[in-house]
Amino acid sequence: MDLRGTTFYKVDIAVTRWMANNGITLLRLSVGIVFLWFGGLKYFTGFSPAEEIATRTIQTLTFDLLTEKVILYGLATWEVLIGLGLLLNKFLRETLLLLFLQMIGTFMPVFLFPSDVFARFPFSLTLEGQYIFKNLVMLSAGIVMGATVRGGRLKWEEEA
Repeated sequence: MDLRGTTFYKVDIAVTRWMANNGITLLRLSVGIVFLWFGGLKYFTGFSPAEEIATRTIQTLTFDLLTEKVILYGLATWEVLIGLGLLLNKFLRETLLLLFLQMIGTFMPVFLFPSDVFARFPFSLTLEGQYIFKNLVMLSAGIVMGATVRGGRLKWEEEA
């Protein structure tokens, strides 16, 4: 059944075109808000649910050379910079580099503290594990945004 010319088809085309024209920008802004928000929480002790595992991970990776405050303020600043870069659409290459490096760190507890990540390995995640694995979406979003730094765009084309 050919739907061309119907109201449904016209609305579907308009919505698809709008998504193609605005999707990357909305992705960048929404990821920016999440990084700004989550990073900002780390400036205040006890506000971030990731505070304990993030601190313990970085302490382990740095052989306890950094204090908890230095770690939290450093991580907070790192995440806030990512958020601001995405929100302001400035220094996008550098911002995405920070995002990708931060993503490496967020997955370290999977290897360093698997009992904190998995309730039952390998399928059932703890709350911390869910918090970590949702970063697969952030990683993918970074890849999609990275495709635009040299002018790549999402393009809508009507099917033939």
